[in-house]
Amino acid sequence: MYEDKRFLTAREILEKDFKIDARGYRPQEVDQFLDLIIKDYVDFEATTKRLVTEIKALEADNAKLKSEIRNLKESLDIAGSNKGVTNVDLLKRISDLEKVVYGEE
Repeated sequence: MYEDKRFLTAREILEKDFKIDARGYRPQEVDQFLDLIIKDYVDFEATTKRLVTEIKALEADNAKLKSEIRNLKESLDIAGSNKGVTNVDLLKRISDLEKVVYGEE
């Protein structure tokens, strides 16, 4: 993804030689500036790799959580389909059983 859009590597920047004209820049200043660019570039590459790794881990966690949500919804649907029996129904059954067992009819 990121590698496809990159034009230069840190090594290419380091190894770049410029032709010197009579009125050119001071080579030491150019080298110092390029050293700073290389340092930033290396840090940028490391940060990018770390973030890509974190994104992959977060995507895996996200997929796991989505699967867990699906399972919980299925469990709720199953529990919801068993709502035909309520506490009132259970108490009535117990009362009826007590009447039969204790003979109170």
